[in-house]
Amino acid sequence: MWPRPPTIDALIAGKILGTPKQGTGKNGSPYTTAAIQATAGNGEGMICNVIAFRESARAALDAMGDGDSVAASGALTPKVWTNREGQTRQGLDLVCHAVLTSYHVNRKRRAMVLSTDDDLDADL
Repeated sequence: MWPRPPTIDALIAGKILGTPKQGTGKNGSPYTTAAIQATAGNGEGMICNVIAFRESARAALDAMGDGDSVAASGALTPKVWTNREGQTRQGLDLVCHAVLTSYHVNRKRRAMVLSTDDDLDADL
């Protein structure tokens, strides 16, 4: 039996490839899968296969479409395989716990500005 590959607590950022897909596991639990095109340190793209079980992460992925910017965090497992042409390929699998989109960033920024404005009013 092969040793279990290591998992890494990770944050992956990139763009959604295609449309996220919903499914139901054998135990009846819903999930969403997606592919994220991330850029590696050498500038080359790498595909990260994402699966989300948490309702908040599923809802965020379900609202996204092809080309949308996204950051996802969770348990990352690196993969290496050989394709049909005999070339070694690398990939990533992520069990997603949380998703951050530009919508979330804008909402948090607005909340911070409103909070700062309230602090300024209190000082007067």
